[in-house]
Amino acid sequence: MKPAKLLYVIADGGRARFIERDSQGRFRTASSFESSSLHKQSRDIATDRPGRVFESADSSRHGIEPRLDPHEAEKRSFVDLVVAEIGRAHAARSFDQFVFVAPPKVVGEFRRAVPATLASALKCTLQKDLTNTPDQDLTAHLSPEALREAT
Repeated sequence: MKPAKLLYVIADGGRARFIERDSQGRFRTASSFESSSLHKQSRDIATDRPGRVFESADSSRHGIEPRLDPHEAEKRSFVDLVVAEIGRAHAARSFDQFVFVAPPKVVGEFRRAVPATLASALKCTLQKDLTNTPDQDLTAHLSPEALREAT
């Protein structure tokens, strides 16, 4: 029986890498992408002025605060993009199971965004920020022992 092909998805709010193991068992980045607004200021992301509301008691007006900080909204949509990319790779049968590695807040956003059909291929989630960790240093973090302790 052929062993299951495992994909490791390492992400944060603005960067993502798809990691595979090569024939010698070493980790290798298969693809990576970055949010276009990763290094932008909030004022550059949300360029429109907030909506205005009139006060009912007098003639003053107030700005309406957005429900989400522009950076938080961008992070949420980036996680949606990562989930869509995982879905495309799964539909193309590029992997059998995957491990999602991200900081705790991103893992929460991932759980919100992942559909049930894709969640069935999820082996585990690991709450760590490994986006800046080089491929050769991933072995200590993604060993079978470390994954057994993951959720």
